[in-house]
Amino acid sequence: MQPTFQTFLLVACGGAIGSIARYGVALSAQRLSIQLPIGTFTANLIGCFLIGVISQIAVNTTMISPAVRLFLIAGFCGGFTTFSTFAFEIVGLIDGGHLLYALVYAVLSVLLGILAIYVGIWIIKAVL
Repeated sequence: MQPTFQTFLLVACGGAIGSIARYGVALSAQRLSIQLPIGTFTANLIGCFLIGVISQIAVNTTMISPAVRLFLIAGFCGGFTTFSTFAFEIVGLIDGGHLLYALVYAVLSVLLGILAIYVGIWIIKAVL
C-alpha cells in the first residue's frame, strides 16, 4: 500500500484508539499488583495475541483489506502495545533495587508475548 495522507490518517486514528484502549487495560490490570507493572505486561500480551490473529486473517483470507490491516496492525496494535514503556519500567525496577523482578518481568514478557502470537496464529488457522 502506497503511503498517502489517507494511510497516515488510518494509522493515526488506529493509534489513538489503541492508546486509549491500552490506558484502560493498564488502569484495570494495575489494580492487581502495586510492585509489578501488570498493566503494561497485560497490554503487551494482548497486543501480541491480536497481531498474531490479525496477521493470519489478513494473510489467509480476503476479510481484511490492506487499509484495514494497516489501521489494525500499525495503528491500533502500535498504539496499544507499549515496548518503550516496558523498557522504562524495567529500568525503574532495576534502579529501585528490584533486579530479580526486572529479570522475571523482562523474560516473561518476551517469552509469553511470543507464545501469545503463536496462540493467536494457531486459533485462526484452526478456525479458517
